[in-house]
Amino acid sequence: MEIYDDEEQQVEAIKNWWQENGKAIVVGAVVGLGGLFGWRYYQDSVLEAQEALSQQYNTISDAFAMQSASANEDALAFIEANKGEEYAVLASMQLAKSYVAAGELEQGLAQLELAQSSTKDAALKTVLTVRKARVMAELEQFDGALEQLATVTSSGWQGRVAEAKGDILLRQGNKEAAKTAYLEAQQSVDASQLIQLKLDDLAQ
Repeated sequence: MEIYDDEEQQVEAIKNWWQENGKAIVVGAVVGLGGLFGWRYYQDSVLEAQEALSQQYNTISDAFAMQSASANEDALAFIEANKGEEYAVLASMQLAKSYVAAGELEQGLAQLELAQSSTKDAALKTVLTVRKARVMAELEQFDGALEQLATVTSSGWQGRVAEAKGDILLRQGNKEAAKTAYLEAQQSVDASQLIQLKLDDLAQ
């Protein structure tokens, strides 16, 4: 079961950005220590730790890509060992996707909530909020799902949020409200190609 394909490109872009810039961010955060004793040693150790973390995350990511039997267990161990790290957030997202695909929605939602509460990345928070809403809708937690979507304010996500809102309202049986949401989504710059099909289905 895949219920949030539309956000995959955004997640891939964020993951690539972290792979390229994550170490620099960590080092930048401690630049103020430049005048203190041991700065060069500290800088080197931070870089080495981030490089090792990046490699560990890549191993987890590869395990999911190859559908390894131990992927979920390995990801759980990695997340537990690296709480507060953005790589652990990315691992939680992959684990959530694996759970959702297997129909284990409660576990998937728990990982999305963990990732959402752990990340400091605004773009990831938006992706996680929309994914949470879709999983909550699958669990028929419709009011909670709509509340999640209402918190998304990024202009680049108006279409996807409106479409997700329409999907949820339609599942609730509110066709008129769903149509309004789909029309709003259709007029957004990030509108998906499925909107017209959904509107056509409503007109039948």
